[in-house]
Amino acid sequence: MITPMITIVGIGEDGLDGLSPAARILVDTAEVLVGGARHLSMVPANGAAERLEWASPFGHSRAVLEARADKRVVVLASGEPLWFGAAATLIGWFGPQAVSVLPHPGAFSLAAARLGWAMHDCLFLTIHGRPVESLALHLAPGRRLLVLAEDRASPARVAALLQARGFGPSFVAVLENLGGPAERITDVAGVTSDLCVVAVECAAERGLRPLSLVPGLPDEAFEHDGQLTKRDIRATTLAALAPTPGQVLWDVGAGCGSIAIEWMRAGGRAVAIESKPERLERIARNAARLGVPSLEIVAGRAPDALPLDFDPPDAIFVGGGVSEAGLLDICWSALGRGGRLVANAVTMEGEAALVALYGLHGGEMARLSVAHLDRVGGFHAWHPSKPVTRYVGWKK
Repeated sequence: MITPMITIVGIGEDGLDGLSPAARILVDTAEVLVGGARHLSMVPANGAAERLEWASPFGHSRAVLEARADKRVVVLASGEPLWFGAAATLIGWFGPQAVSVLPHPGAFSLAAARLGWAMHDCLFLTIHGRPVESLALHLAPGRRLLVLAEDRASPARVAALLQARGFGPSFVAVLENLGGPAERITDVAGVTSDLCVVAVECAAERGLRPLSLVPGLPDEAFEHDGQLTKRDIRATTLAALAPTPGQVLWDVGAGCGSIAIEWMRAGGRAVAIESKPERLERIARNAARLGVPSLEIVAGRAPDALPLDFDPPDAIFVGGGVSEAGLLDICWSALGRGGRLVANAVTMEGEAALVALYGLHGGEMARLSVAHLDRVGGFHAWHPSKPVTRYVGWKK
């Protein structure tokens, strides 16, 4: 199969008039023009080029492009095609040598310019095809967000999320049809266009304690039934797991999902494995509320439910069922090279399983003990929690 040579031309609401001379020549001389209906409509249908809309589902477009590998293919995309655009997908399919990109000032650049916001001070996000709950991860006092909308209903969903998360006082503006003759800035109630960017300057309600991205969220941040790795132990457990952006964690016996959720809040991807239906629902609610709705949840009891047909994970945490026969051995085998296994136990049987694992693979073991101040009558005393035995191992 011949790899197609594709040029992606960013185009704005000003259409062909806004293109550079070089980009205009490429569009005018293309043998195949590909894009959404809105972008294709910006090019007069008076040329000889074949015109193709994106396939649905989008993945089927790959075969369409491969079938025209001997043609001069020009793809029309919104503004800056590498900002949540088609360019990244096409480069992933065909490689950077086969795809050239001619960007155009896009919605984010134009929105920042209209508001006078320095782009290096902004966080660029999208809820186009993604849950609005994902924005919750990024809410912090003073932070500026520019959010690419799904449609004209998106700004109201963003405003509702801000209100629900204690950021109701935030400044919110909606910028519509940026770069075109119908461009305007309005508020949430005045939105009339699906083509819009939501600008948010975060401000918290008085008394709100914003949630940090550093591991160790307060226990009350999670809905749980008591099956929760408590804050102090969770913080040190996540430090041992060493979250890294893009890496994958399996949270085995996830309980309320606290370890997987905090791993994802640090930039990784995670799979939570849990057998109890009510806990599965609780994990999903916690993940959405804490800004990581893309957490993958697997129903079932380990080791049978372990997703062994997935790519090897970078890290595995076993917080439940440590003494289950064969579970730790299967988890160790499932790890990828350089992966780490962290397991906690509070029972003698669980501790014995960790000692056996340490004997096989080495690593580190520690006993963690935490006491909290509590009231005893009219006095205060330390109330110790059950000690936790922790194993940490790295696969060579």
